[in-house]
Amino acid sequence: MDRYRQLQVFDAVAQAGSLAAAARRLELSVATIMRNIGALEARLNARLLIRSHRGVSLSPAGARLALSARQLLEQTEEAERSAAGVHACPSGLLSLALPPLMDQQVLTPIALAYLDAFPDMHLATRASHGMPRLLEDGLDAALVVGHLASSSEFAMALGTVRPIVCAAPAYLAQWGRPQTPEELGRHRAVLASAPGYDASWQFRGVRRTQQARPVPVLTCTTQRAAIHAATLGLGLVRCMSYEAHAELQSGQLEAVLQPFAGPGVPAHLIYRHGRRADARVRSFIDFAAPRLRAHPAFCD
Repeated sequence: MDRYRQLQVFDAVAQAGSLAAAARRLELSVATIMRNIGALEARLNARLLIRSHRGVSLSPAGARLALSARQLLEQTEEAERSAAGVHACPSGLLSLALPPLMDQQVLTPIALAYLDAFPDMHLATRASHGMPRLLEDGLDAALVVGHLASSSEFAMALGTVRPIVCAAPAYLAQWGRPQTPEELGRHRAVLASAPGYDASWQFRGVRRTQQARPVPVLTCTTQRAAIHAATLGLGLVRCMSYEAHAELQSGQLEAVLQPFAGPGVPAHLIYRHGRRADARVRSFIDFAAPRLRAHPAFCD
């Protein structure tokens, strides 16, 4: 049995978290999937998958192999594409979803460089609140922030973003810099009423999550407007770190309450069909993913 094929099958199961989902992705039977996994486990003399009535999960040995296998498969696929010239002349429309403000803060320079490198391509982006469904929404790819559920999409990790509270230096000079979430009751805040933005701010406490509800002086329909108002010194604003990346880099805003910030949230580039994706999708993934990973808006 082909060793490379065994790794492909194991990689598909590791990504999908399901034998049936991996079988659909590879267009194989579940029995064939199980034979490949069984042969791989026997060859390595290690248990790679933990099976239960809820599906399959990776054993410690399986988790280590999954990382190495994904890297090996990606390198092999890239070498094959390069040798075959698959990406020589991609053309057509590529539909991409991304969170609000991700275009302004992160994607636009990368998109312009991609279109310059592939002049026959056309990008169509759309803002997406929450987790997009690629097939149902007619999308080729999406840049998403949040924990991924098991799905048929392929995902490339980009890094993490963080929830932060920030304000303009002029505001902090006038109202002071809050040292604990409890002090927010004495501060002014700018809020966004768009979906996904809660009026109650959450912070990491010693034993549990703390909640604070600052006094709003302005509620905007979009987070973009709320961040702009904060740069003018109107009050504190809570956002994800990438949403105010440029303003933080330029010094228009400063982060506060950092010891109480919540945990980082993963960012991924997801797409359909994996190595069988056509040149439109693969050219964008291969071009954009390393540049997104290197962007300072995504920290490790």
